[in-house]
Amino acid sequence: MSFNKIGIIGAMAEEIELLHEHVSIASQITKAGITYFEGTLHGKTVIYCKSGVGKVNAAVCTQILLDLGADCVLFTGVAGAVDPQLNIGDIVVSTSCIQHDMDCSPLGFARGTIPFHPKSEFVADERLVELASSASNRLFPGRSLQGVVLSGDQFIASRDTVKLLHETLHGACAEMEGASVAQVCDMNETPFVIIRSMSDKADGSAHVNFSEFTVTASNHSYQIIDDIVKHI
Repeated sequence: MSFNKIGIIGAMAEEIELLHEHVSIASQITKAGITYFEGTLHGKTVIYCKSGVGKVNAAVCTQILLDLGADCVLFTGVAGAVDPQLNIGDIVVSTSCIQHDMDCSPLGFARGTIPFHPKSEFVADERLVELASSASNRLFPGRSLQGVVLSGDQFIASRDTVKLLHETLHGACAEMEGASVAQVCDMNETPFVIIRSMSDKADGSAHVNFSEFTVTASNHSYQIIDDIVKHI
């Protein structure tokens, strides 16, 4: 598998800093307040940026990334675990993405359904999923799984909501950007995969130093991205 220009989106500034340290940057451009850096990593052309928080930022960021020539998208960041078998620090590789806060049920649509859009669940590229899973298993044995990534402009901190999302949408984790990235990629017929490190149980019960974990998660994310680019 080969791509002319690999798009990488990081949710955290720490991830971008690690990419700065390892990518030979050839150029950069700022559009809509987002700076895109283009260069080489393991001899492959990459273009990367930080998305900002939330679905709108992620959608704008992704469309510009594709307009700048990215022909696949790798997205990394943290998420709250929804699948009860996941623990803090585990990795979820997306099989697909759904917007959990898209709710037009009063009009007769199931939760997560985008009215009048041809699809509401956006399936990740099988080849990229396999590369991401292989990288995760190689680097963090026994700490990754493939599953549905749920996105919404909400920070989930309720056990009841976690249970609902797991039972009704079969989600593995919840975050704020992945489904937007996925939908934009799908609309542009561009392969993607979302890779998330679990920062908490999405129920308000996690006892973890988030700032400290962010550094750890960023390192994990960078290692996975680095491995994918190496083998792509």
